[in-house]
Amino acid sequence: MLVQFGLAPLAPEWDSCVVCIGTFDGVHLGHQAVISTAVSQALELQQPSVLITFDRHPAAVLAPDKNPAAIATLGQKLRRFEALGVTVCLVLPFDERTSQIEAQAFLDDVLVAKLRTNSIVVGHDFAFGKGRVGTPEWLAERLSTVVVPPCELEGQRVSSTKIRSLIRSGDVEAAKRMLGAPFSLGGVVVKGQQLGRQLGFPTVNVARLCDQILPADGVYAGRCDTVHGEFRAAISVGHRRTGTGPCPVEAFLIDYHDDSLYGTLVELQFASMIREQRDFDDFDALAEQIRKDVAVIENGLGI
Repeated sequence: MLVQFGLAPLAPEWDSCVVCIGTFDGVHLGHQAVISTAVSQALELQQPSVLITFDRHPAAVLAPDKNPAAIATLGQKLRRFEALGVTVCLVLPFDERTSQIEAQAFLDDVLVAKLRTNSIVVGHDFAFGKGRVGTPEWLAERLSTVVVPPCELEGQRVSSTKIRSLIRSGDVEAAKRMLGAPFSLGGVVVKGQQLGRQLGFPTVNVARLCDQILPADGVYAGRCDTVHGEFRAAISVGHRRTGTGPCPVEAFLIDYHDDSLYGTLVELQFASMIREQRDFDDFDALAEQIRKDVAVIENGLGI
């Protein structure tokens, strides 16, 4: 997949393309339906599929006090777009200037003049341009438009809002069903208090780069993708219950015995919550509980 940031250097040499547009936070099943429809149509027409997305959620500019935490990082989204078969991804900055672009101007100057779009695929609730004038109905009057209906799963509409609620409540299993993949948290391994090392369970402390959503406080069964491979993991989210420090995300990697992850990128995949966080009388009690948590995961439960 070719990735282009911004419009300035854009100079496509194709005659026409199929476009889909959206924030696509989390790239959930509904988003996948939109993207896959665009990719399929482009293949049928023997044209490139072009996905347009933004470097941040529009609410970050339009309503900062209501800006939702991201379900996925930009890097995670780009990897998922590529896995769905997208040919080109155009990432645009969503700033004050972008928010003031009229729908007609975006259609004329970007979709038609720059990208040479002959067809567009959008979700049923899509809208773009200043004042959200560019609805599916508005687009259909001006361009060949395919509108993908709402996606439902187990009687519920799949949406980023619903998925955020599930993650915040700790129900990462239900979130996985709507995402079509485990909720994943990306971050960089940094040094912590090294309390886990003293207990015999050294952990990786994960520092986030952006305001990616956190699951409810608790201990989770999951996996950790590292530069050395993927490992089963007991993942802890929440305030430290023994000792002091910030609200960390840390994970004990089962079957990994090395110190070479500091400064590297890891991705934690949350499979299920195995218990809530709680206080312990002493380090011995905490160590015993961690042994039980690890045993649950080693026995294949929760994953």
